[in-house]
Amino acid sequence: MYGLIGKILRVNLTEGKITEEEIPEELVRKYLGGRGLASRYLFNEVKPGVDPLAPENKLIFMSGLLTGTQYPSASRYSVVAKSPLTGLWGQASSGGYWGVDLKKSGFDGIIFEGISQTPVYLVIDNGKAELRDAQELWGKNVFETTEILKEKLGKKFNIACIGQAGERLVKYASIMNDKHRAAGRCGFGAVMGSKNLKAIGVSGTEEIKIADEEGFKNLSEKLFNLLDESILRFGMGEFGTNMVLDMVNIVGGFPTRNWQTGVCPFVDEINGTALKDKLSPSPKGCFACPVKCGRMSEIRQGPYAGQKGEGPEYESVGTFGGMCYVDNLEAITYAHFLCNDYGLDTISCGSTIAFTMECFEKGILTKEDYDGFEINFGDAEKMVNLVHKIAKREGIGDLLAEGTKRMAEKLGQGSERFAMQVKGLELPAYDSRAAKITGLAFATANRGGCHIDAYVQGATFIQVPYTLIEDSQIEDVHKENPKEAKVVKDLQDVFADVDSLGICKFMCLALRAEDLSESIAQITGLQFSVEDLRKTGERIYNLERAFNIREGLTRAHDTLPKRLLEEPLPEGIAEGQVNNLKILLDPYYEFRSWDKITGKPTPEKLKELGLEDVIEQIYASE
Repeated sequence: MYGLIGKILRVNLTEGKITEEEIPEELVRKYLGGRGLASRYLFNEVKPGVDPLAPENKLIFMSGLLTGTQYPSASRYSVVAKSPLTGLWGQASSGGYWGVDLKKSGFDGIIFEGISQTPVYLVIDNGKAELRDAQELWGKNVFETTEILKEKLGKKFNIACIGQAGERLVKYASIMNDKHRAAGRCGFGAVMGSKNLKAIGVSGTEEIKIADEEGFKNLSEKLFNLLDESILRFGMGEFGTNMVLDMVNIVGGFPTRNWQTGVCPFVDEINGTALKDKLSPSPKGCFACPVKCGRMSEIRQGPYAGQKGEGPEYESVGTFGGMCYVDNLEAITYAHFLCNDYGLDTISCGSTIAFTMECFEKGILTKEDYDGFEINFGDAEKMVNLVHKIAKREGIGDLLAEGTKRMAEKLGQGSERFAMQVKGLELPAYDSRAAKITGLAFATANRGGCHIDAYVQGATFIQVPYTLIEDSQIEDVHKENPKEAKVVKDLQDVFADVDSLGICKFMCLALRAEDLSESIAQITGLQFSVEDLRKTGERIYNLERAFNIREGLTRAHDTLPKRLLEEPLPEGIAEGQVNNLKILLDPYYEFRSWDKITGKPTPEKLKELGLEDVIEQIYASE
């Protein structure tokens, strides 16, 4: 098989049994690899109603069709499972080098099922796999676990693992690889912890076969040179992802004080320039990356001086900084480092702490709930303390470890109004009252409040024109325009392809749809047009939607927090604006061919996409 190795590893943790399976070529044609292929396996094998932390849930790691090739940024792998945070289809993607090494180990992916009676880790070395005892690793965090396994297995092995947060089943625990890279969203660290699976070590020298080696090499070099000279390269290469903070704040969309406003008064203390000046970061890139948006940083002053690591990224600064109203970049950075070591999603963690701060502000939580203390907006020391408590489920941290949706359900008193989540997944740092179209993307994302499902912020807050999709011009980000619903739909489809190919979405700010379809044709030897690319992404997106429909999702779940729908922004360029989601949602359903009442993909659309088997499952009760 060209592009993919053609094999997956199935690991039954209950029985301690490992088997190999070939990937049917038909599935590669229809789903490519990565997210798409993993989602097909998940839909087929996980029955509706399964507890995400039960043995019946599957945890699926899958590299992309282009992962490990010389294509720009072809480093990524996807993890797919039923999410413990949302109870719906979930997916997380991570870069670095681990996904490449998984593929080189002789397998495109791994399906974990069941639960081990004792802690174990999996080792794959050039096509040979075995489970080993991990009891000595249990209770250790990511950095220490990684170092111990590299010492034990050899430096050639790359490690993906969980920290204490995953072991303690924090609902937004992440899976970490290369120490600092996170498959962060949806809580898959908790799924891994529930299965008593501590780590996966991979190593190998398997070569990836390419049908048209010369053509693929030439295209990859051309695109690499294009990206190396792009604005993307100079902006993110210089300041990292935090370069976007100023742009978001200028349009009044930087969530501050748990989204009570969209303008941060101390932005100059935490933006990309501040990070560069205060932390002296050095660029770090993933495999085959021409941009190198990662930052290796060191805290040089204050109580956390001497701490080193990768980051912080924009989202970490957005949640721990803007949302928590903390202007101390060193504390923000240390909270980010702690999340990496404990294995926590920084978006959900920082957002949950910000929600907690507002609950104290409004008297919904009191000193009695937090060891005799209050936590106020701007309290950097207690913010850091709560990261420790969440990861260990100590005291009030046990409540916060459940995420804002479950917290609000337990606390009541109107707190659900400012629990900033969609379908249980905490929102990223872009206020959709300032850029209305982003609200539609958040509301309709299959995994919940996701900023990279469509990555429409690129066209709104950052003002980057997309060449990946047709009709991509957004006329006015501050107004609702029904035709712009198609932009969201098209971006969701194409980025489903991108996750399935295993490349970075940042690269796609500068690539064309033709670049992607041509690369697929060259690597596989199959005829693959731009129309095929669009249809494949749409197939993947509708399959994921169908999984959620089976779990009880309806149109009512495609919504936003009441704060965004009812409370106008109090200041800035977007002052007075709310997000009127209804104006965009009906046109979106029309473009999708989803039923406007039930939210289900129509039988006609599913047939068109070759998903006939899905029709019976989501229409069985009608």
